[in-house]
Amino acid sequence: MAPPTRIGLAGLAVMGQNLALNIAEKGFPISVYNRTTSKVDETVERAKQEGDLPLFGFHDPESFVQSIQKPRVIIMLVKAGAPVDQTIKTLSAYMEKGDCIIDGGNEWYENTERREKEMSGLGLLYLGMGVSGGEEGARNGPSLMPGGSFEAYKYIEDILLKVAAQVSDSGPCVTYIGKGGSGNFVKMVHNGIEYGDMQLIAEAYDVLKSVGKLSNEELQSVFSEWNRGELLSFLIEITADIFGIKDDKGEGYLVDKVLDKTGMKGTGKWTVQQAADLSIAAPTIAASLDSRFLSGLKEERVEAAKVFKSGGFGDVLTDQTVDKAKLIDDVRQALYASKICSYAQGMNLIRAKSIEKGWDLKLGELARIWKGGCIIRAIFLDRIKKAYDRNPDLANLLVDPEFAKEIIDRQSAWRRVVCLAINSGISTPGMSSSLAYFDTYRRERVPANLVQAQRDYFGAHTYERVDMEGSFHTEWFKIAKQLKN
Repeated sequence: MAPPTRIGLAGLAVMGQNLALNIAEKGFPISVYNRTTSKVDETVERAKQEGDLPLFGFHDPESFVQSIQKPRVIIMLVKAGAPVDQTIKTLSAYMEKGDCIIDGGNEWYENTERREKEMSGLGLLYLGMGVSGGEEGARNGPSLMPGGSFEAYKYIEDILLKVAAQVSDSGPCVTYIGKGGSGNFVKMVHNGIEYGDMQLIAEAYDVLKSVGKLSNEELQSVFSEWNRGELLSFLIEITADIFGIKDDKGEGYLVDKVLDKTGMKGTGKWTVQQAADLSIAAPTIAASLDSRFLSGLKEERVEAAKVFKSGGFGDVLTDQTVDKAKLIDDVRQALYASKICSYAQGMNLIRAKSIEKGWDLKLGELARIWKGGCIIRAIFLDRIKKAYDRNPDLANLLVDPEFAKEIIDRQSAWRRVVCLAINSGISTPGMSSSLAYFDTYRRERVPANLVQAQRDYFGAHTYERVDMEGSFHTEWFKIAKQLKN
């Protein structure tokens, strides 16, 4: 009989296969299992081809579990929801007290907390671990966000530290996030920030293409240039790549043939729902979600375009000549400033949840583990980490002295881009809502006094005053009636 392996992995879609091969490549013998056994054989074959890696396949759950050294650790990478419960049921039947199950999927955090409780009833440990970086990251080094049992984390810390993405100046992109479902929650917000980032990049593209009339070749060179400066990031890099790829099924560039409908799995929606539940403003992330909803109405938009064309509305309203170089520089600054707002919203949401749940999450440490491996990895995360290092109780990234200065330096360009887009009939909901967020947050007094007066008028909700303590109610209706007579 073969000596026991160090760890097991169940669920061999591409992410699962790649993570298993990554673990094996780092020198940890791994057992793998999948309900559809052809995937097991496929993974074993890949392990042979990719360097005779110490990976062992099993066709049935019992021999799979038995092959792992005690205390056993098994990572699951299956679809969120019912499949996770089913896999736990299958595997836990053969597991013993002190063994550990790790869910590496994009799971709703409360499901993880429920499962952790159920597992502890069986004497098993449980972790919910966010994994970011897509297929490529899983194979070569993802960002890992494990939350739940600290004891379980300690079992596999040595593996995670080697398997995670490595960043030269700040170490492996993994840390113990916190108790309960905190790992899943942090990954969910990471995905919400990702929605915002992608939307802002799409708006930059739209303004440059529709108003600036940049060709795909020019766009590729602009994004490649941006990727050498403050915007250096995975998403900017892949955007530049996309503009350079020709269509293999016809003339021209592939990006122009892709249907303008964006799909989604749900993590962005969850982020916005959580923000609303916690009364945290997250307008940039919400705008990106709304944009995905509207993109789905392709047929309606085709019809609407016909209706408004007949009224003199073209795709772009004003055919103005713009100074290309100036526009490119303005859009770069607008994109960066908007991005700060999106990350500020995500971090504030994580902090609010951490306070509600008593998780004691370290925002600077989250920024550190997102610097490599994950989809939102960016040089700019180093700035965020340093901001929280300077002041762990920072109320908002916008008021960190360095970020505040960067926004002040860029706000004129940001306003020019938003105005130009509005006058051209190009929607920039992400950039516009980021700017509105900044402008509201930086103003000492906002018109909420009027809204509160209205609430007191029709619903006797009372109000506070700026000049004295206490809560007040005025008979607005009676007074107004007397004044009318």
